[in-house]
Amino acid sequence: MDRVAPSGPHDKIQAFARRLPGLILGLIVAGAGYDMRAEAETMSSALARAYGGNPDLNQQRAGVRAVDETLPQATSQWRPTATASAQYGFNYLDSRVTGGRTRAATDPGTLALSVTQNLFNGNRTLNGTRQAQSNIFGARESLRNTEQTVLLNGATAYMDVLRDTAVLNLRKNNITVLEEQLRQTRDRFNVGEVTRTDVAQAESSLASARSDYFVAQANLETSVANFRQVIGVEPKHLEAARTIESLLPRNVKVAVDVGLGEHPGIQAALHEVDAAELQVKINEGQLYPTVGVTGTVAQNYNFQGVSGARVFNGAVTAQVSVPIYEGGLYYAQVRQAKETLSQARLQADLQRNSVRAAVVSAWGVLQSAKAVIQSTLAAVKAAEIALEGVREEAKVGQRTTLDVLNAQQLLLNTRVALVSAQHDRVVASYAVMSAVGRLSAANLSLNVIEYDPTIHFDQVKDKWIGVHTPDGR
Repeated sequence: MDRVAPSGPHDKIQAFARRLPGLILGLIVAGAGYDMRAEAETMSSALARAYGGNPDLNQQRAGVRAVDETLPQATSQWRPTATASAQYGFNYLDSRVTGGRTRAATDPGTLALSVTQNLFNGNRTLNGTRQAQSNIFGARESLRNTEQTVLLNGATAYMDVLRDTAVLNLRKNNITVLEEQLRQTRDRFNVGEVTRTDVAQAESSLASARSDYFVAQANLETSVANFRQVIGVEPKHLEAARTIESLLPRNVKVAVDVGLGEHPGIQAALHEVDAAELQVKINEGQLYPTVGVTGTVAQNYNFQGVSGARVFNGAVTAQVSVPIYEGGLYYAQVRQAKETLSQARLQADLQRNSVRAAVVSAWGVLQSAKAVIQSTLAAVKAAEIALEGVREEAKVGQRTTLDVLNAQQLLLNTRVALVSAQHDRVVASYAVMSAVGRLSAANLSLNVIEYDPTIHFDQVKDKWIGVHTPDGR
């Protein structure tokens, strides 16, 4: 029967491994190359960075500001249009009449101003203005949805770095333990206490541990890259993060109701329905008469080539245009708009089903993670006891080197599983918050200046002239 060397450095390493703070996710981020002297980064500060500087969120804000401009474009149809024109040229006149001949070279010119005011266009301006407002409200809801996505991605990236750093440290410590195990096994082999098989088993376990370490290192590098992409900076000394379960509805039924009533995806879809309904009315308005009035003033110089002739003309003209038949174009556009409206309503129903499924799924993941943590805690404790027992039994020859290695691997696996479960619980809490539509900087109490889309809207909604964009960011 193979025997294990008496207690020594190997036992000290094993004891150190058992004391690893793997049960508290995020407290073992040292050793991954991060500067421990740097100011600590918390989940809140990281999400605040993402809220203020994430390119995806900022481009969506710019998109909302662009949509704001559709309202003054629509309301411009209420306002008059004015056009000034000028003409200047050369005219040569050679006139022969009874009793004489006239020759003259003149430079006639004209200055004119025309003002047109729409009076009625089948309510297309009214409905177009309402449609622009619906599109603006929908863009704001899409912005809220993007904010949720960015914050959820930020929380996930934060927790991924914590998890993968913890796993990397566990893998690294496991290599240290197995290297000492291999050294002692070789020493015992040299004195004839164990066989070559024991040495090979120790070497195999060490090689596998190193392979797992390299995989964990690659996973951490990927998580760091994702963190940099979402948050905007490299992760430095991340502090442990907690769940936000205190902010969640009390049960899944309430969560579903909240999601159906508040989720920005559903609200954006409903605004799209409103806009589609108004588009039907806009297209129907093309079948109605249009009424307008035009005022024109013109000053002519050297009128009709007569030197010194000046003519001033002013006119006010009312126009009424009644569409009779446009080749079926307007009718086809109305039918098309009605089908688009049906599609928008179905899309809203689809969005409701999607939100309901997302809430139930995220809630299930959260509850599962909580249960897994409890069971994995018990598994870690049992694995620690089992490893201690196997080591003690190996000292008296009742266990082999392979038994010790297996027990060590089992403990490592349970610790890794616990780290992953703790990660999943935190991420799932943010996922539930996002699924119900409440994941926002305000609800998370982030230390940021909240972006208010109404500021830019108020700056441009009644703007008549000007090409400079206001500072409503």
